[in-house]
Amino acid sequence: MLRRRGGAAAAALVLFAVGAGVSGCTKGTTGSAGPEETAAGGAALAAVDSLTVKGRAPKTGYSRERFGSAWADTDSNRCGTRDDILKRDLKEVKFGDGKCKVVSGLLSPDPYGSKDVTFTRGRSLVDIDHIVALSDAWQKGAKYWDPSKRIALANDSLNLRAVGASANRSKGDGDTATWLPPNMAYRCTYVAAQVAVKKKYELWVTASEKAAMKKVLSGCPGQKLPSGGSPTRAPERFEAP
Repeated sequence: MLRRRGGAAAAALVLFAVGAGVSGCTKGTTGSAGPEETAAGGAALAAVDSLTVKGRAPKTGYSRERFGSAWADTDSNRCGTRDDILKRDLKEVKFGDGKCKVVSGLLSPDPYGSKDVTFTRGRSLVDIDHIVALSDAWQKGAKYWDPSKRIALANDSLNLRAVGASANRSKGDGDTATWLPPNMAYRCTYVAAQVAVKKKYELWVTASEKAAMKKVLSGCPGQKLPSGGSPTRAPERFEAP
């Protein structure tokens, strides 16, 4: 057992602005939440109004290390978070060690790009995306948290999805106002997840972000707020990834 205080190289982040409008969710189409999450939190559209609105703080001081070692085993199941999410989200999963290390599988479909993507370990065709990007979180409250809360956010299954790398890498640290998945049918699900994470961790939103959230979710007023995931504090001691 190890006490984790940092590690992992800082991730390069590229901002991407969407030139078109932020809506595009087909009315009545909600997509699907990750298998570990439940739609028990009420209407996502109503939850947007519970979020605090403030300006984006400077990015000064941000680094990936501020959120702990990448893919730490915070649930102490002896598998790193990345493998936990791959096991959850992929089909036809094969392991390299019998139970934990995912070496191949099928993302069917990629929720962001809508096409099937084959995962093979060592190739960068599938990413694990932080739905609320860590840099975005830093600028909207996480800068002031203690390390255990930042580690929890970085490894919370509610905030993580296996997605196609091609679509994901256009996102950078964008929020709802600046980036949405190309797959329009998944946008309601995606935005509802962002609302859920920000509500759970008491992160604020900008005025433009709140307006964008409401614009998307007004097209699917029945979209439920996902819930579940991990506690908002990482345990003091846990296994290395």
